[in-house]
Amino acid sequence: MEYLQAIILGAVQGLTEFLPISSSGHLTIFQHLLNINGEGSLALEVFLHIGTLIAVIAVYYKTFLDMIKEMGRFIRDLFTGKLKGQKPTEDRHMLYMFVITCLPLLVIICPIGNDMKVKDVAEALAASNASLLIVGIALLITSVLLFYGTYVSRHRDNIRDRVETKDAIVIGLTQLVSAMLPGLSRSGSTISAGMISGVEKNYMVRYSFVLGTPAVIAATLLEFKGLLDEGTELAIGTGPIIVGIIVAAIVGVLSIKLLERLVKTDKFIVFGYYCAIVGAIATVFGIIELV
Repeated sequence: MEYLQAIILGAVQGLTEFLPISSSGHLTIFQHLLNINGEGSLALEVFLHIGTLIAVIAVYYKTFLDMIKEMGRFIRDLFTGKLKGQKPTEDRHMLYMFVITCLPLLVIICPIGNDMKVKDVAEALAASNASLLIVGIALLITSVLLFYGTYVSRHRDNIRDRVETKDAIVIGLTQLVSAMLPGLSRSGSTISAGMISGVEKNYMVRYSFVLGTPAVIAATLLEFKGLLDEGTELAIGTGPIIVGIIVAAIVGVLSIKLLERLVKTDKFIVFGYYCAIVGAIATVFGIIELV
């Protein structure tokens, strides 16, 4: 049964991490259905993220290599005095925007008193008795963002083919909120924020996925360190976890390709309908569960 749970949750993670329908929200729903809850379920989520990291790196490896090379050139120019007055290349411009977008995420590790950090509040929401209700409401918010982002993209004339500074700030703040609220899709909210700001939707898909990688790596490392410090036991065994990671990676690659195809054919809005339906159902059952 553990292997079946790992396969199901790995497939859910791989599919929903990249489709704009919230991986954390769907994992919460399926953990309720499979009766995998508490700290053990949080431990399982940490490992499943490894699978989706493998997927996004496999698909966008060229973009990652370009960014690493550009970082090396930036450091060279910085120390050789060539940076001043230099017009940024497209790769360097994207690198600058990535940094600006990621800055709001530093709030996650900020202390808020009594040895608590902002990320502890997010984890408490995910593990609370009202988690299903929270996820349902967040999915409804995701659907609104998807609907509005699609509407703006279809009716706006001045669509840009890259992210500018003000766009990066808006996308970064949106990513921060999605990191703290389980059920609010990170990819869905950041892609929608970019589309609302006037950035071309196909560009935003790639930008969102590449952008999310360092954030997910940092969050995974922090969560893994927390699990080691607290001695949290895994929800399932080591073998099923490895299977879950492999399934998440394979399904993740397929879901990225699916999203790219749907965005190109202007069918992005279907995820808005999906989140609205699932969000409404989760909200109803979340209320019933609390009562």
